[in-house]
Amino acid sequence: MVDIREWSRRDTARFLRVPGTEDDKYSRGVVALRTGSAAYPGAAVLGVEAAWRAGAGYVRYVGAQRAADAVLARRPETVAGADTGRSRIDAWVIGSGTDAAQRSDAETAQLREILTGPAPVVVDAGALDLVPGATAPLLLTPHAGEFARLQQNLGLQARSDDRPRDVSAVARELRATVLLKGARTLIADPEGPVIEMSAGTGWLATAGTGDVLAGILGALIAANRDAPIAEVAAAGAWLHGHAARHAAGVADGTVPGHPIVALDVAEALPHAIADLLS
Repeated sequence: MVDIREWSRRDTARFLRVPGTEDDKYSRGVVALRTGSAAYPGAAVLGVEAAWRAGAGYVRYVGAQRAADAVLARRPETVAGADTGRSRIDAWVIGSGTDAAQRSDAETAQLREILTGPAPVVVDAGALDLVPGATAPLLLTPHAGEFARLQQNLGLQARSDDRPRDVSAVARELRATVLLKGARTLIADPEGPVIEMSAGTGWLATAGTGDVLAGILGALIAANRDAPIAEVAAAGAWLHGHAARHAAGVADGTVPGHPIVALDVAEALPHAIADLLS
């Protein structure tokens, strides 16, 4: 058995702060996203929206033109373009809304460059297969099916009766932080205890909310550059659930609430953050 740590509202609040008079867009964190595709441009929109709403000072989008057009139509303050060589990047988000089977050799090479760079990388969906051999600080965000494939590829035996042990084993094998999404989110790094928390509301189980989570995680990692990634990931996951509760009208726990879509969660982030900071 592995040690389990329950994550709380108070724990999350430590990773959020009100900008001061000395802050600028760079000190608040620079996030770059290489997400979305011609087939799934919405994933890019959701991740970028979430990064902005979670407090990023600067968001750059690098990806398919169709997705870039959709991002700029929704969030014109985003800087879109492939030239990141002169840009400071505090955290990357890659893979959301992409399919490894459809990835070109050029795209693979560009993703590998990110995965061997100095900035932390949130790795989702269609980029998870590239994690072996990566040297950047990593946060993997698989859902249950993607996690099962990771275990299989690593030759690790799954134990359905001990999911915390499974997540911890994958984190140790890959030397990365792993956030397993689900009704009970589990977060493990190679060294510490497994962090566990509830998703907060069943209304969160809807398409695109994982893309929103990835954007939140990128923003918080960029803003907390010296903090342990596992703890920042836990704060992002808790905030994601709290925003969903606000969006669904169940923040006080007294009513059943109502259906939401992923963009509702991103749009509720400022209210959720204000509540945490109050």
